[in-house]
Amino acid sequence: MKKLLLASAAGALLAGAASAEEIKLGVILGFTGPIESLTPSMADGAELAMKEVSDSGKLLGGATVTSVRADSTCIDAAAASAAAERLITAEGVKGIMGADCSGVTGAILNNVAVANGVVMVSPSATSPGLSHANNEDNGLFFRTAPSDARQGVVMTEVLMEEGIKEVAVTYTNNDYGKGLADSFQAAFEAAGGSVTINAAHEDGKADYSAEVGALAAAGGERLVVAGYVDQGGSGIVRAAIDSGAFDTFHFPDGMISDKLQENFGDEIEGSTGQHPGTDSPGAAKFGEIVGDAFDATSPFTPESYDAAALILLAMQAAGSSDPAAYKDKVMDVANAPGEQIFPGELAKALEIIAGGGDVDYVGATAVELIGAGESAGNYRQIVIDGGKIATAKYR
Repeated sequence: MKKLLLASAAGALLAGAASAEEIKLGVILGFTGPIESLTPSMADGAELAMKEVSDSGKLLGGATVTSVRADSTCIDAAAASAAAERLITAEGVKGIMGADCSGVTGAILNNVAVANGVVMVSPSATSPGLSHANNEDNGLFFRTAPSDARQGVVMTEVLMEEGIKEVAVTYTNNDYGKGLADSFQAAFEAAGGSVTINAAHEDGKADYSAEVGALAAAGGERLVVAGYVDQGGSGIVRAAIDSGAFDTFHFPDGMISDKLQENFGDEIEGSTGQHPGTDSPGAAKFGEIVGDAFDATSPFTPESYDAAALILLAMQAAGSSDPAAYKDKVMDVANAPGEQIFPGELAKALEIIAGGGDVDYVGATAVELIGAGESAGNYRQIVIDGGKIATAKYR
């Protein structure tokens, strides 16, 4: 009888293991293209959350989570949409961590995700045009990075505090660049500043002397470069330095990575900028669990961990990996009431949810979702000091 009972118990365990779901999540980022220096650590951040949940064995009765990567290119909407279509129809992903750049994110959302009813949580698409009020997203789209409507205000505050009242602006000619440049100009002028020129630049050019000539002719105390560090943004900066047109710059999020200091070092000494970030307890805990595995402070990497975590906690709250079921739980797990959850505590969160309790996912970036899936937003203000990117303060 004892052997029979043991055999029955073993059989039950094997049956449970066999029936445990294998959940695939898509990770769509620009592994090639104008922000390719940022995306490896972003993917690593998302996959760290997936591993943490898989290792816990506590998601939906022991489900495992697997990442399936795809290249958004950041700039090619057709290629990004095709990549997303493949993830959904061929790979069967139950959600998408991504995309990254605003234009391709909007294309995937409108062309693929909505049609297939798949949840997307972007860690870095910041265009104001992606706000829920401007989209028929069927409650499927969320983001852990704040809208550039907020970044425009933060940029204004930084520059005004620096005593900069007159700037020239150049932006990459896409949804991200134009949306940010327009929101910044509106905020800066409302605060009493003057924008001498607000001009687009195209990525992929070998020579930006004509663009810099127009910017120099307009003048300004500082040049705002709303571009990409691995593309035209750095081309503009190089041409500006070499021609003597500008020697200090202001850099929004698309320009800030280790590549910026590698490219220019102390040539841009005293330049300023900002990207989403926080000095919250969660940010410190994220750094601790990452260790030296990858750069935990790289822009949008903490946001990527949080994006994946929100999807998985929402699944647990819904009791299902079906996006139609869990899309309505994302806001619930992201916000109060509930026990606060930090990086490294996803197993604890899954247990609380399974037991009928509530969680308030704070995560690595002090997550707070407002409206319909918008990040309330915190920013790390940076300065180039000794040729290196240094933290000036948090906002």
